[in-house]
Amino acid sequence: MAEKSGPAPEVEPHLDESQTLGQEESGDAVRPRRWIYRPLKIGPLRIPYYASPQVQIVILAFICFMCPGMFNAVNGMGGGGLLDHKVSTDANVGVYSTFAVIGFFAGTFTNRLGIKTALCFGGIGYSVYISSYLCYKHTQNYGYSVFSGVLLGVCAGLLWCGQGAIMMSYPNESSKGKYIAWFWMIFNLGAVVGGLIDLGQNIHVTTKQTVSDGTYIAFMVLSVIGALLSLTLVNAKDVIREDGSKVILMKNPTWQTELWGLVETFKTDPYIVFLFPMFFASNWFYTYHFNDYNGAIFNTRTTALNNVLYYLMQIVAAFIFGYILDLENIRRTTRARGVWVVLFVLTMAIWGGGYSFQRTYNRNQVNQVVANPDDPLAKTLIYDWSESRYIGPMFLYMFYGFYDAAWQTSVYWLMGALTNNGRKLANFAGFYKGIQSAGAAIIWRLDGIGIPYWNVFGSTWGLLGGSLLIALPVILMKVRDHVPLEDDLKFSDETFDDVAAKQDRKLENPSVDLGNPEVEKE
Repeated sequence: MAEKSGPAPEVEPHLDESQTLGQEESGDAVRPRRWIYRPLKIGPLRIPYYASPQVQIVILAFICFMCPGMFNAVNGMGGGGLLDHKVSTDANVGVYSTFAVIGFFAGTFTNRLGIKTALCFGGIGYSVYISSYLCYKHTQNYGYSVFSGVLLGVCAGLLWCGQGAIMMSYPNESSKGKYIAWFWMIFNLGAVVGGLIDLGQNIHVTTKQTVSDGTYIAFMVLSVIGALLSLTLVNAKDVIREDGSKVILMKNPTWQTELWGLVETFKTDPYIVFLFPMFFASNWFYTYHFNDYNGAIFNTRTTALNNVLYYLMQIVAAFIFGYILDLENIRRTTRARGVWVVLFVLTMAIWGGGYSFQRTYNRNQVNQVVANPDDPLAKTLIYDWSESRYIGPMFLYMFYGFYDAAWQTSVYWLMGALTNNGRKLANFAGFYKGIQSAGAAIIWRLDGIGIPYWNVFGSTWGLLGGSLLIALPVILMKVRDHVPLEDDLKFSDETFDDVAAKQDRKLENPSVDLGNPEVEKE
C-alpha cells in the first residue's frame, strides 16, 4: 500500500507487482504502470527503464554499430576490400545518389511511418550491399554491385533520418552532447570491430590483395542482426524522459501534414540553408580518406590496422566533444561559438599536415603499382606497419578520424541546439543526410573517373573551411541558451500538457494536483 501524499488517495492493495508505478526515486517524474517504465536494479546498480531516452539511444547505437558500422568497415578498407576500386566507387555513387533524394524527403516518411518502422526498413540494405562485394569477388557481377548501392541509398535515407531524430529529440537540452557522444562512440565501435575482423583475416598479407571471404561473411551476419534489432525499439510516443516530459511529435500525422511540414520547415527556419554547406562537406572527405589515402598507399594488413585506428580516434573525439558541448557552467551560446573556433583551427592544422604528405604521391603512381605489384616503385610507395617511416602517415590518418567525429558531433549538436521538436528535427536530419549524400555522390563519381588526388584533396579542404564561414551567422544569431517549450510546440499539434514535465505543468497551472497521476494499465 502506497503512502498518502496530500489529497492523493491510497493505491488499491489488489494491484500486483507488474502494475507497480514506475517512478524516479526523487518522486519528480511519474510514468505509467508498464514494464517498459520500470527501472532495473541489480544490487547497487540501477539500469534506466526500457522506454527511457538512454536505453533507446543505446539500442539505436548498436543498430548502427552493426549496419552502418559494417558499411564503414568495408569502405574503410579502400575499394570495399577489392583491388578494383571502380566497383566500390560506382556502387557508392549509387548509394549516395539515391540517398541524396530519399534523404532530403526522409523526414516526411519518418514522421508518417514512425521512427521504428523507418529504422527497421532502413537496416535491410546494408547486408545486401556487403553481399555484393563477396558476389563480385567470385562472379564479377558488376550490375548487382551497383543495384545494391542504389537499394542501400533508399534504405539508408530512412535509417539515418530516424537515427538523427532520436539522437537529437529524445534527450533534454542539457544532455544532447553526451547522448550524441555515446551514440557516436558505440556506432564507431562497430567499425572498430569490423576493422579487427578484417585485420585478423589478413594479418599476414603484406601485399595489396582482395580481402578474404570470411571478412565479408562476418560483416553480412552482423548487419542482418542489426536490422532485426530495430524491432526492439519502442515507439517515439512511448518515450518518457526522467523529468516526465515527452518527445514532441504530431498526434495524428498524415502524408499531407508531413509533406506540408517539410515546406513549413523552410518557412519557420529559413536560416537552416546556411548550414547546408556544412552538410554538403560532411561526407565529401570520406572519398579521400578511404580510397585516395588509406586504400592507395598501404598494403592490405596495414590498411586494416589503419581502419581500426581511424575509428578508435572517432570514439575519442566523440567523447571529448560531446561532453565539452554539454558543460553546464558555460552558456550554450558561448559553447556554440567555441566549437566553431575549434573546428576551424582543426581544419587548418590537420588538413595542412595532409597537404604536406599529399605531395609525396599521385594517382598515376598508385595505378602503376596496382597494375604491376612487382614494380620496384611498390617498395617506396606502399607502406607496411613494420617500417619506421609508417609512423607519420599512421598519425595523420588517426587525426583524420578524430576530425571526422569532431565535425559530425558538432553538426548534430548545433542542429539540436536550434529546436527540441522531434518532427522538425526529423526534417533537419533528412536535410543533413540528403545534402551530405549529394556531396558524397559527386566526389565518389569524380574519384571514379580518375581526377588527380590533388583535386580531391584541395576540394575537400576548401569545402570544409568555406562551409564553416557560411555557417557562422547561424551560430552567432540563432543558437540560444534555451528554446522555450512554447516555441517548439508551434510545429506540432500537441499541447503543453501533452509533453511538459510534471514540474512545468504545475507551474503553468498551480490548481492542478499532480500528486496522484493518472496511471495506465497494461
